[in-house]
Amino acid sequence: MASSSSYKKFETRKRDPDPKSAVLLVIDMQNYFYSMGKPILPAIKTTIDLCRRNSVPVIFTRHCHKSPDDYGMMYEWWNGDIIRDGTVEAELIPELDRRDGDLVVEKHTYSAFRDTNLEEKLLEMGIKEVIVTGVMTNVCCETTAREAFIRGFRVFFSTDATATSSAELHDATLKNLAYGFTYLVDCKRIQAAFLNSPSPQELR
Repeated sequence: MASSSSYKKFETRKRDPDPKSAVLLVIDMQNYFYSMGKPILPAIKTTIDLCRRNSVPVIFTRHCHKSPDDYGMMYEWWNGDIIRDGTVEAELIPELDRRDGDLVVEKHTYSAFRDTNLEEKLLEMGIKEVIVTGVMTNVCCETTAREAFIRGFRVFFSTDATATSSAELHDATLKNLAYGFTYLVDCKRIQAAFLNSPSPQELR
């Protein structure tokens, strides 16, 4: 986990997410990544709970490969170590608070937008902002965040509910995203933002 001071000089833009137009993306919290994801499970679950209590939709992604037709560069790059659909490793971590009504987007590359219906779903829901959590910070989370930005969504990236294989890589992503793509948040900041946001009753 990166220290806040390490990316602070790049965090020149600050903004709070709006629960009325945001969605929470929980990226690839699967058994395959359990050892990496376990330390951030408390922060993920806190973020999910904050979103549910403020009527922010929660969408999970699941990385999986069904056949060589969808391997792309993944098989070569990771020397054949890919997540095959139908295996225990491909399933979402049981400790996650996933509910029957939650959308699960299946993907076969780093971006949750590539060859999926995620963008169409978000537009149908009237979503303008995405909050990114999950694994890996510098791979699927970062690629999804960058692509969301390019597609016109305002992006918030969690510093404490994302994880990867090293603090150095986690830190590098936070610096790059803060500089050019996303607003950085954590559980405390999301909680404060939602507390300060007027409820639907107050808007009437």
